[in-house]
Amino acid sequence: MDPATATLPDPALIVLVGASGAGKSAWAAARFARREIVSSDELRAIVGSGENDLSATDDAFALLDTIIDARSRRRLTTVVDTLGLDRARRRGYLGVAREAGLPGVAVIFATDAAECRRRNRARDRPVPAGALTAQLRRMSDVPAEIVDEGWDLVLRVSGPTTQPSTVTRPPVAVDAPDVELRFVLQIARFPWGDDPAGWLTAIAESAADAGFYGLALMDHLIQIPQVGRAWEPIPEPWVTLGLLAGLPTSLRLGTLVSPASLHSAGRLAKTAATLDVLTGGRAFCGVGTGWWAREHAAFGLPFPATADRVQRLEATLETMRALWNAGTKAYHGSQVSLPETTCYPRPVGPLPLIVGGKGPRVLSIAARLADACNVPSDLDSVSRAVAAMGDREVTVLDIPVMGRDREQVATLVERLRGRQSAADYAQRRHAATVPDHVNRYRELARHGVSTVFLALPDLTGPDEVRRAGGVVAAFR
Repeated sequence: MDPATATLPDPALIVLVGASGAGKSAWAAARFARREIVSSDELRAIVGSGENDLSATDDAFALLDTIIDARSRRRLTTVVDTLGLDRARRRGYLGVAREAGLPGVAVIFATDAAECRRRNRARDRPVPAGALTAQLRRMSDVPAEIVDEGWDLVLRVSGPTTQPSTVTRPPVAVDAPDVELRFVLQIARFPWGDDPAGWLTAIAESAADAGFYGLALMDHLIQIPQVGRAWEPIPEPWVTLGLLAGLPTSLRLGTLVSPASLHSAGRLAKTAATLDVLTGGRAFCGVGTGWWAREHAAFGLPFPATADRVQRLEATLETMRALWNAGTKAYHGSQVSLPETTCYPRPVGPLPLIVGGKGPRVLSIAARLADACNVPSDLDSVSRAVAAMGDREVTVLDIPVMGRDREQVATLVERLRGRQSAADYAQRRHAATVPDHVNRYRELARHGVSTVFLALPDLTGPDEVRRAGGVVAAFR
């Protein structure tokens, strides 16, 4: 496989194979967090007097095997930085990967023999010339052996490896993108301290500076357990959007999503239309069925059965459409009858309605009465939504862990994961670097997604918004 275009699976067990001086350690350091790399040389320095203490080799490899086993059981990406020339050891590593359900990757370093010798001579403690010659001879048999061993992926690296390349993480392309995609920052948590208005203003201004298309607020009465604790602040969204409407930005403003079970349809239509007028046509409104019984009970609101909530969603959308139509005449529809439709001010222009939900009935309603639907960001949900929505838009809610490099990604996962295993949390939150997310969003756009609502689980202030701006910039 071409190392210039290959993307390594993550998590995976990755075994480096090459003679001394082939560039294995430099290649790994350019692509992986230090904690992900298990080096026999470094372990010799830990259990012996230094990296070249050959008397510590057995102890170092015993420790290396223990670390590989432990990390693989936890489904954490692990890079094995040894010579990798021992076939029995390679098979053992592949067996560990199979038992843990991880892809096994072999990376062969076919560095020119003369280059290996030159690098070796430049070391403080060179490998004896005879030993290096034996390694280079052994390498001639290794590629064929690896093919027979059944690795899930085999990469071949040749030439200089001291500079980072694109084997695992293609760079962010900030020139003309090959797909169109908008990004809306969704704020679901509000760690605003003693200055709520100042915090919200700083977030909105940083989102505008980063190139976000809009800003959405979650609409709940109590903070949901997927985001935080019940006593953490969760403001009324439409009042809060009124504050943000006064800022000198071009951000589109709205909710994702307002539960129909919590709102009167007519009042919601009036509220959204007012925001649209005050922002000069920059409002949108996300609407869903509502799902959390606790907040309804806590605020003395009924929580109907699922079928009734779906019907109420349909009635809400129909009512909003009727009240936003021209004129004041009576309206009689399939779900709603109104004696008049006097609702002023009306929206400046078409006010987008976005339905949140992925069930067949909800998608059917969205296709008839909304401008878009919003679904989870997995490709299965996207494909079903695209098929159901016809010429209407499909948007996704994505809650990614996003870091500058793999070291920061791992640190964020450890801080945010709670009681989940690091591997499970990383998978659920698509934990990756900014370039990785750019590639993933391009794939979503190619499948028909028009807008990504981006909710950052580590959002504390403008710094996190600016980091996400690296993704937004790739699509501008």
